[in-house]
Amino acid sequence: MSNPISIPLINVSEQNAALREEIQTAVMSVIDSGAFVLGPEVTKFEADFQAYTQVKHAISCASGTDALLLPLMAENIGHGDEVLVPSFTFYATAGSVSRLGATPIFVDSDATYNMCPTDLARKITSKTKAIIPVHLFGQMADMKKILEIAHAGNRKIPVVEDAAQSMGAAIDGKQCGLWGDYSAYSFYPTKNLGAMGDAGMNATLTEEHAERLKMLRVHGSKVRYYHELVGVNSRLDSIQAAILRVKLKHLKTFEQNRGRIAEQYTKLFTQTDLMKRELVHLPIHVAGRHHVWNQYTVRVKNRDALRKFLADRKIGSEIYYPLAMHEQKAFASTGAKRGDLPFVEKLEAEVLSLPMFPELPLAHLEIVVQAIVEFYKN
Repeated sequence: MSNPISIPLINVSEQNAALREEIQTAVMSVIDSGAFVLGPEVTKFEADFQAYTQVKHAISCASGTDALLLPLMAENIGHGDEVLVPSFTFYATAGSVSRLGATPIFVDSDATYNMCPTDLARKITSKTKAIIPVHLFGQMADMKKILEIAHAGNRKIPVVEDAAQSMGAAIDGKQCGLWGDYSAYSFYPTKNLGAMGDAGMNATLTEEHAERLKMLRVHGSKVRYYHELVGVNSRLDSIQAAILRVKLKHLKTFEQNRGRIAEQYTKLFTQTDLMKRELVHLPIHVAGRHHVWNQYTVRVKNRDALRKFLADRKIGSEIYYPLAMHEQKAFASTGAKRGDLPFVEKLEAEVLSLPMFPELPLAHLEIVVQAIVEFYKN
């Protein structure tokens, strides 16, 4: 039975249309000012971001990928160094390590899809110079255990939180960005707080780290034409900052809507027998962790066939991620291979992300879940 309604995985246009007048006013203000790079709007956005997340220092940059690269540069990580990263995540985490000549060491996942602390502890060596836990799909990794491992004995391994998908997520009320030495955020258009292009942010807990990041993002310079470090060009443009300032005012509402959608998905699925038959495994939401639901990702049997079945009914879905990083050709030189990370390899065969965006009507969720029931019935 075909579905008369098209249900996309993500729809950024609907949110942008609702905020059109606010965004146009903000953008025209920047155009009229002529201050397009690291201008007043960028400074104001950094201040707004600090207030929202409670971080001590916020340093904007050009993208979420650069937000991962800059802390590693600040720690002088390079050839001969190892950085522990999850394998089940987007390329940018491990890619930033490799760009500096260091070696990403891949860590298995736990049931929340995040970095497994037990496997992490096994892989610490004298060459480990940083740990990058990714707060995947909107829920934080187990930062308490990760920090215990990073600081065990006389160790003080820097921890960089990859919060690209999880701005606003928290453990026991303490938001991401307040745990590690550094944190990295992305404002790619599909993120919970999305720009209209690339944009990123670093946060850190110390003035020393903040000053170093500020220098690194502008060619290693404090004073123009005088360069103390070898840096990069990674500046947030003022138009993106102005757009993000508008959207940040509405982020709490967007987050609440995502939470309602996730709650409704869970309610609808629990009214079926799919979990009892172990055909569908719902995302695990750990008590005490505030989840911001960038994705609603289930584990399913016959995933690829189900995805095609949904697509035929005009229901969007996505596989995050079909090939984990330890199996990617780009990282073959690390020696990692298939068979090394058993739970990650289970995830890459089973995960499916369902439609999720703040404006998604709750009634559409019934269509999605009913289609999945129909697939397994057949």
